[in-house]
Amino acid sequence: MPKMKTSRAAAKRFHKTGSGKLKRMKAYKSHILTKKSQKRKRNLRKSAITDAANVKNMKKILPYL
Repeated sequence: MPKMKTSRAAAKRFHKTGSGKLKRMKAYKSHILTKKSQKRKRNLRKSAITDAANVKNMKKILPYL
């Protein structure tokens, strides 16, 4: 059986935690920041855990993560 290919786009965006969960950064922090409040921008800096609904698909495109 041939080797499976990792989606490089996904590999750059997701990292595995020690317990095996997928860590991601939040969206909406790249531009048009003047209208967003300081509190909102500060909370967007923090990382988040990928929700359970998407984990199955993520494991498929990240087979060696």
